[in-house]
Amino acid sequence: MSQCGCCMSPQEERVVNKSVNRQGRERVYSILESNQFTLPNVDVERAKYFTESMRETEGELLTLRWAKALKNVAEKITVWITPNQLLAGRVGMLGRYGILYPEIDGDFYREVLADLANRDKSPFQISQEDIKVVMEEIAPYWEGKTYHEHLNKALPEDIRGVTYHDERGLKSKFVVSETSSYRSALQWVPDYEKVINRGFIDIQNEAKEKLANLDLNNSVDLWDKKPFLEAMIIVCDAIMIWAKRHADLARELAAKESDPKRKAELLQIAETCDHVPAHPARTFREAMQCQWFVQMFSRIEQKASAIISNGRMDQYLYPLYKKDLDEGRITREEAKDLLECMWVDMAQFIDLYINPTGVEFQEGYAHWEAVTIGGQTPEGEDATNDLSYLFLESKREFPLNYPDLAARIHSRSPERFLREVALTIKDGSGFPKLINDEEVVFLNAIKGCPVNEALDYAVSGCTETRMPNRDTYTSGCVYVNFATALEMLLYNGRMLHYGDEVIGLETGDVTKFNTWEEFYEAYKAQHLNLLRKAFQQQHVVDKLRPQHFSAPMSSVLHNLCMENLMDLHAEKIPGGVDYSYFEFLGYGTVVDSLSAIKKLVFEDKKLTLKEVVEACKADFKGHEAVREMLRNAPCYGNNDAYADSVAKDVDRVTQVEAAKSSRERGVHVDVRYVPITSHVPFGKVVSATPNGRHAWTALSDGSSASHGADKNGPTAVLLSNYHSKNYGMTNRASRLLNIKLSPKCVAGEDGTQKIVNLIRTWCDLKLWHLQFNIVNKETLVKAQQEPDNYRSLLVRIAGYSAYFCDLSRDLQNDIIDRTEHAQF
Repeated sequence: MSQCGCCMSPQEERVVNKSVNRQGRERVYSILESNQFTLPNVDVERAKYFTESMRETEGELLTLRWAKALKNVAEKITVWITPNQLLAGRVGMLGRYGILYPEIDGDFYREVLADLANRDKSPFQISQEDIKVVMEEIAPYWEGKTYHEHLNKALPEDIRGVTYHDERGLKSKFVVSETSSYRSALQWVPDYEKVINRGFIDIQNEAKEKLANLDLNNSVDLWDKKPFLEAMIIVCDAIMIWAKRHADLARELAAKESDPKRKAELLQIAETCDHVPAHPARTFREAMQCQWFVQMFSRIEQKASAIISNGRMDQYLYPLYKKDLDEGRITREEAKDLLECMWVDMAQFIDLYINPTGVEFQEGYAHWEAVTIGGQTPEGEDATNDLSYLFLESKREFPLNYPDLAARIHSRSPERFLREVALTIKDGSGFPKLINDEEVVFLNAIKGCPVNEALDYAVSGCTETRMPNRDTYTSGCVYVNFATALEMLLYNGRMLHYGDEVIGLETGDVTKFNTWEEFYEAYKAQHLNLLRKAFQQQHVVDKLRPQHFSAPMSSVLHNLCMENLMDLHAEKIPGGVDYSYFEFLGYGTVVDSLSAIKKLVFEDKKLTLKEVVEACKADFKGHEAVREMLRNAPCYGNNDAYADSVAKDVDRVTQVEAAKSSRERGVHVDVRYVPITSHVPFGKVVSATPNGRHAWTALSDGSSASHGADKNGPTAVLLSNYHSKNYGMTNRASRLLNIKLSPKCVAGEDGTQKIVNLIRTWCDLKLWHLQFNIVNKETLVKAQQEPDNYRSLLVRIAGYSAYFCDLSRDLQNDIIDRTEHAQF
């Protein structure tokens, strides 16, 4: 029974009553419970052996140096097999762990590393011995060589002024924030199917054949293509060496094992690792092991944001799954056991951010390796199969935040699939997130992707999508805090948080504006000023990154890289489709503020601009009546034509400028509304805003409504998203949309059907993304007060779920304050 006397989601029931069914899952629970809530460790081996090789290969082509470094790591890094595991392969010590990438941010180590265990958000522990290794063997080599240092020096002063808050660029200003200096690539999806079907020996032979056919009297072939292909051959060797070392370890462990059942499992692991990923997978088990090796080795290769996506697992695994089922080699339960063995080791890898800004952007030990299910085949048929349902079953039966589960929905998605999705959503842990084929496929195709590949996209990252052999853009992108443009308008280019420093344009005394048109033109000037600085910043990023990063394994798996003999991090690969995103932070906050001023000041004349500015400057202390009027003005998220028209024009202005930058830079510059958790720290530099939001509090998240502003139910939220989109423009990408529902309003069969109907409506409106929190506010409040009793409570944050008690209090409050819809 509920402690609060209300209807609870299945997840709440499990957490409150401490009732988890372990029957049939003893293996995975034994692995999970040995480390689930432990403080993660920093493992320095990847950084140590990577640095060791890079020191020895100075002067060689970067791709070749990177491949040699990966081989050095593969030969020397400690290999592990988790007790009770059926899959081999991890890139750090047993338990929860994170690894270092000094090529990105090694200049932060002296200030940050020793205090990792004491930081408020996502702490890590590191031994004194390992700190010594970092400070004496790793950090000195990278001093003056890191990507972050280069970017900090290269940015023009006016761009630095909106980017960093200190001379060394260690602290973000949270106005126009670069994200490229705490990851070497955006999220990525390797072509797992290629390795499963061909194996690395065949892929390596392709590279050897290309090498043999080069004309070494041609300077390009000799100096560019030859070392590239040599790197491809080396990296294929590297991952096969790494896999063989796991086979040897499994045999060693088997020789010492007294339990005959575990001995047999270890010998089977050894046999599997001897075969894959060198050779094509013959069984579902081998395909799983092959996929896991590629995923884990991708972690060694580069820091791909927080995500190495699992891709469309229900598609590329299905042929061997069905074959094994038909021939009696495996049962559905055994297949589920293998999948969940992957999930529990995936949960042990913790994405480690050394850069303090990176920690602010992605709280709760966030990483989200999405598994994509459903959607359509490359031929346009529905792709749902038995594995799609198996993933949904696993997510309901085995509550864990890994993997992230993403369901592709289209207009012909089967009713059974939608019902299973709805039942999984009702469980309350935030899975799956929904991605809309009716929006994504069209946009990918119109931007130059072949239709069959557009239909075959995989979800990667928070709400993003990738086509593994067509996408070629890897640069981390810029986050623009447009709520600061609003504040700079109120205070003539200044922000209260930064005192008298002029950050934006000096557009004059706002209280002197006499018309809405004059006010809005001044806002647009501030808005576009930040946007142009963002695009200039990103251009510098794109130019610098190929000098610092390479990805030989990702390149050897990419058709266009092998066709053009170019590294994935090259600035422009022929045939590639490049999506350069920028994030719109504070959309609802800005729209509601503009709507309130337009309505109350210029149309109804109930307030003056002077009264609004004075109230905001005082954080509404002594101006409570003004705040109440502002909060009750037309708000985005209510299917209100007045507010939604303002939202649509702000989006239009943004896309027009993005289209201009697209033409200049030769990439698709697209606006996204995907803050992850950055709307919380970005809000901490923004004073009170004219929508009644208090100073230093969170901004609105994604394309969701401002906190508490959406009063007309979830359907109205969908319609506001629809009416604020410029469907005739194409410089747009994902809009992250959070909806929070009370468990009571979706209880029973009627509740399941409500969710199905809402999904159908969302799909018909061609909105990109949708995700749910099904949880009572009372539960969240109790979890905040009694964290030890709610340690396993999962909540949906951005495009991922995390344990509520791992989050900062500010982010917890942000989730608590989201509107909980009790009916629709």
